Amino acid sequence: MFRRDLLAGAAAGAAATALPRFAIAQPTAQRVIKYVPHANIPNIDPFTNTAFIARDHAFLVYDQLYGMNDKFEPVPQMVQGHVVENDGLLWRFTLRDGLKFHDGSPVRGRDCIASIKRWGRRDAFGQELLARVADMTEDSDRVFTIKLNRPFAKMLEAFSKVTTSCLFIMPERLANVDPFTNISEAVGSGPFRFVQNEWVPGSSLAYVRNPDYVPVPNGTPSMTAGPKIVHFDRVEWKIIPDASTAAAALQNGEIDWWEQPTADLFPLVARNRNINVDVINGTGLIGIFRPNHLTAPFNNPAVRRAVITAIDQIDFMTAVIGDATVPGYQTLKRDGIGFFAPDSPSASTVGLDRYKKSIDAARAELQAAGAMGAKLVLLNATDLASINASALVGADLFRRMGFDVDLVSADWGTVVSRRASKNPLEQGGWSGFFTFWSGVDHWNPASHASIRGHGDAAWPGWPTIPAIEAQRNAWFDAPNEAAAKAATTEMQRIAFDEVPYVPTGMYYQPTAYRKNLTGMLKGQPPLFWNVRRG
Repeated sequence: MFRRDLLAGAAAGAAATALPRFAIAQPTAQRVIKYVPHANIPNIDPFTNTAFIARDHAFLVYDQLYGMNDKFEPVPQMVQGHVVENDGLLWRFTLRDGLKFHDGSPVRGRDCIASIKRWGRRDAFGQELLARVADMTEDSDRVFTIKLNRPFAKMLEAFSKVTTSCLFIMPERLANVDPFTNISEAVGSGPFRFVQNEWVPGSSLAYVRNPDYVPVPNGTPSMTAGPKIVHFDRVEWKIIPDASTAAAALQNGEIDWWEQPTADLFPLVARNRNINVDVINGTGLIGIFRPNHLTAPFNNPAVRRAVITAIDQIDFMTAVIGDATVPGYQTLKRDGIGFFAPDSPSASTVGLDRYKKSIDAARAELQAAGAMGAKLVLLNATDLASINASALVGADLFRRMGFDVDLVSADWGTVVSRRASKNPLEQGGWSGFFTFWSGVDHWNPASHASIRGHGDAAWPGWPTIPAIEAQRNAWFDAPNEAAAKAATTEMQRIAFDEVPYVPTGMYYQPTAYRKNLTGMLKGQPPLFWNVRRG
């Protein structure tokens, strides 16, 4: 759910003379890492803001009860361990000794309970957990117990997930804030402290090393699991919407790491002998078109199916990432993408034959549905390159299908605000938008927000598809892998009929960083521990 805008590679050199000079707020640049993220962060609450940028910020500031390694296995992080009793109905967790929040207060069981409750009100996986919770109690400062009314075998997967919203542990006073009201300060127990008074929305954020952080005492760093060893005193995020400016800053050594170089510019920076270009998120990024199920014409499933008939996923991914490659990847784009990540245990080929790649066939379906010439209001975020590229391709496709298209372009923040509206088109509503999710977001039904069919409580677009919800419940209760696979296969079959959204393909996003940075961990989100200079 993100991105950036593209400019010609030749502009990068010209932009170098106009670069801002970034102040260094510590004794030596060796102890500072300067980073350009994929987007601005207008809201620092990791539970109310489901954008990846809020999650990435939160992983610096907060810690989790369990981390997730690069094999997608939960590993104890804040907890010393747990026991399960009473046929899976009682879970008792013991925190590691010495954990403290950035305000100096100890991390206690009551903080964990309050954080679980606040997170669980907003997150799909958390909602499933809370529906099975009979009680949560603090046995002592370091021990808390969760009593269930039904077993929940996926408890640790819920606690360790890296998909938004993640379960971050915050002080009870913040966790008690209404989950639909943004918290205004970021206080965690993670490896970095947020320097709130240096935060300039749309410009910069800063973090300093937390001297009280207690890393896991053993194990190997792997994604969000294992020891989080910090080698920098300070992390500075620089919001640079202009891609050519970011590319020039990286080449000149004014920044150390550019999270998402654009398709036209990453070949340019890759030619610089001082820069590495790599793919660290091996699960890829999956594009989707999200129709609004509350407004015509996409309140008609036949019209939604016509979009699938017309789409060629490679057209969308070529617009997003081009034809360039990086070492280890013969291509950075993939088609044949269904409703689950293609490398996941949930993936299936059922329904993929619906992609006819035919405008004529789609026009015939629209005609039969009585939607030829229907008005569409498409939302487009021009400051995020992959979304902008997808929206431009999509708008052209919809016009050729026979829709009357109004492409409304704005920044991502404005798009996010407007897509929350359930008003009809003539009152500021919308018909659809394009966005991206990480492959791990579509790994299984637990955190797959865009496939949900629970109506008004669903992610913007608000599909009501009870059959999908029934199969999601069957997956949670599946007694074995075969039953779980059967549930996700049936979810995909239903999804191709009812179309909660349209998958538009998948690509792998390169990242670019100075070669004097070492120890970069694979996986997601972008991680600032284990990285060192030299």
